[in-house]
Amino acid sequence: MPQSADKVLDHNKLFHEPEYKEMFKNKRATFENAPTAPQVTEILDWTKSWDYREKNLAREALVINPAKACQPLGAVFAAAGYEGTMSFVHGSQGCVAYYRSHLSRHFKEPASAVSSSMTEDAAVFGGLTNMVDGLANTYALYQPKMIAVSTTCMAEVIGDDLNSFIIQSKEKGSVPEDFDVPFAHTPAFVGSHVDGYDNMQKGILTHFWKDAERAETDSINIIPGFDGFAVANIREMNRMLAAMGVEYTILSDVSDVYDTPSDGDYQMYAGGTKLDDVKAAINAKATLSLQEYCTRRTLEFCEEKGQKTAALHYPMGVSGTDEFLMTVSELTGKAVPDCLTLERGRLVDAMADSQAYLHGKTYAIYGDPDFVYAMAKFVMETGGEPTHCLATNGSKDWAKKMEELLGSSPYGQGCQVWAGKDLWHLRSILATEPTDLLIGNSYGKYLERDLNIPLIRLTFPIFDRHHHHRFPTFGYQGGLTVLVKILDTIFDKLDTETGTLGETDISFDLTR
Repeated sequence: MPQSADKVLDHNKLFHEPEYKEMFKNKRATFENAPTAPQVTEILDWTKSWDYREKNLAREALVINPAKACQPLGAVFAAAGYEGTMSFVHGSQGCVAYYRSHLSRHFKEPASAVSSSMTEDAAVFGGLTNMVDGLANTYALYQPKMIAVSTTCMAEVIGDDLNSFIIQSKEKGSVPEDFDVPFAHTPAFVGSHVDGYDNMQKGILTHFWKDAERAETDSINIIPGFDGFAVANIREMNRMLAAMGVEYTILSDVSDVYDTPSDGDYQMYAGGTKLDDVKAAINAKATLSLQEYCTRRTLEFCEEKGQKTAALHYPMGVSGTDEFLMTVSELTGKAVPDCLTLERGRLVDAMADSQAYLHGKTYAIYGDPDFVYAMAKFVMETGGEPTHCLATNGSKDWAKKMEELLGSSPYGQGCQVWAGKDLWHLRSILATEPTDLLIGNSYGKYLERDLNIPLIRLTFPIFDRHHHHRFPTFGYQGGLTVLVKILDTIFDKLDTETGTLGETDISFDLTR
């Protein structure tokens, strides 16, 4: 074998060695009863036809590669943004491993969460004992300032009552009576990670605000929403709000949680919104959500407490950032400073500089509802044409808003909106109605390979590239980041198409 202690090959080289090629060949012949190469090609070509597309889009009982995750992932992400908080997921240990690995692979940082480790006996008799022991262990071993409890499918199917279980656990001495243990029911078999984020945010605010008296101040609350670029986006938002002189509290600040330094000291609880600030946040005059579909229940609760509320759709690009800054200005009475107006002009100038390459490009965009909305809006600002917009967790209400947005610009007139469809649907759609570019997450690389449509990774999760989340997509500065990513992909495609020596390289340009 080519592998040895003196010569260690990575898998991407190792499995191309002759010994492995022979092993795979024998495996196919002996065990897999694999079809012939012509049969594979025939079926593959058929799956890219209109006939297959019609059958695929008619599919109802099966979901294949949805562009979403389950509720508890969003709950773990939301809870991580609070000071000294440990997520406690009431359910099986394997589920929690998935949430941790998903976040760790994207942010390249540890993602702490614990489980009540429910197994077959708990599924039959209930998980109270697991909750009692689990909260006691979490409190003793990890010494958090708060434990935020959510659920998985198992706990929800058998009907475990978190409020009752937490009360009983405190009575049995698992944690002190006055220790903060907010909770949210997050059944993984309905909704998606954006609903889990919303439920946990509401659960935490309910815990701190339920019996509190409100005395209004000039401060506002801001909820970023579930965002794979939150590390850089929250910092960019902080910079813009500081320039405006705004008093505010971010509800769930993960910017330091998922970007800890390597200084020899592991920080399990880096950063996060201070718990005292969460308590005081009930006094804010308003709560602003940067992603409407991540925070609907939370904003309803804030309204019940007497606050003004407003919701945006991921403030990216020129008009998206304009809306964010003007909304903050209206809520606080603070003017937008000249320094931010200058940044706006620079973004507009950059878009104009590259207009010849951006105009008329067609895009397929997929991801969470707010991201798809914002991305389509920004694409149209550049003169591009969003042709397919897909959100697996998009509702009929979202589809209607998308159609209104697309109808407001000549560049959106031909766009098709796909609410509730998955990435296997999108494969059929793009095989029959291809676009120039594809915008989404790492799972789109299979579409890129199958259909030869370049992928631009701009939303969670990004597993196969590193450190994208350290650069903002929010604001005018974030708009420049997005613009450059789009342009680099366009230019890379141009180089590929004009790079064959002696054939197409007459247009292999140095200057563009």
